[in-house]
Amino acid sequence: MKLVVNLPAYNEAEKIAETIHAIPRQIAGIDEVFVQVIDDGSKDKTAEAARNAGANFVHSHRVNRGIGITFRTSAEKALKNGADIMVNIDADGQFNPSDIVKLIEPILSGEVDMVSADRFSQSTAVNIPWEKNLLNRLAAWIIGRFMNAKISDLTCGFRAYSREALLRLNLPGEFTYTQEVIIDLLGKNLKLKWVPVEVKYFKGRKSRVVRSVYKYVNNSFKIILKAIRDVRPMKFFGIPGLVIIFISLISFAFFLYFYFQEFKITPYRNYIIFSMVMFLVGLQFLVFALIADMIKSNRKLTEDQMYLFKKEKYKK
Repeated sequence: MKLVVNLPAYNEAEKIAETIHAIPRQIAGIDEVFVQVIDDGSKDKTAEAARNAGANFVHSHRVNRGIGITFRTSAEKALKNGADIMVNIDADGQFNPSDIVKLIEPILSGEVDMVSADRFSQSTAVNIPWEKNLLNRLAAWIIGRFMNAKISDLTCGFRAYSREALLRLNLPGEFTYTQEVIIDLLGKNLKLKWVPVEVKYFKGRKSRVVRSVYKYVNNSFKIILKAIRDVRPMKFFGIPGLVIIFISLISFAFFLYFYFQEFKITPYRNYIIFSMVMFLVGLQFLVFALIADMIKSNRKLTEDQMYLFKKEKYKK
């Protein structure tokens, strides 16, 4: 059983060696532990520092490509390097590497396919910005309701993935990946679990991803919307369609109520017009739901082929 601990890094020359040294190299149930670093076009000596600290694999992007693409590179390299489990952990040391053991236990026992660190259910992460705390909790609740699953932490990057989860993942996003992964895996009926950990954010440290709250919310919203559209198309289009049709029926009921009192159409024709327009819009949403569901079926066939291709490509 091979564990690959992956550290995505961008300008982390000062911190990455300390994080690598803290990674446990002897874990019960694991035969080999390897450290993999994906340097996302750092302008400092991150890659050199990682090699000097004992990283087994170091891959560098020539330019900064973003956290979404970096994660895809991480998954591909981990599979290529023979990972049975990949743990993704930040290079800056805000997570405790000793918690890696807690994250991989449910995967080793065959209980789940992915385990995410949970920063919120038992306590609030130390020094976490209030807006990040609020937005994560709100988004986790909304997506959890839509996916019929309890999501404790939607955006934490400290996670453990089984080989099966890595082979199943298909992520087109470039800005981020944390939300997409959960939606994608839940949509494929893989099992997920959240394990509480303690996190300490460094005061005054600027996020590599959340440089603008507005931009982060805007980009994340687009990613989540697209992911849900692809994974739950019947809900995405069907529920709004049924709500709109219901509103049209209420409007028509109002018309009938007034009509049977005076038997006049003209004074209340706006109710009929509104009802007809809303009914047609709702019907169109239901048609979109059926079309999107057919597209989802074709997409599933394509993803199954990609899964078999990757399974053969990264055969151990």
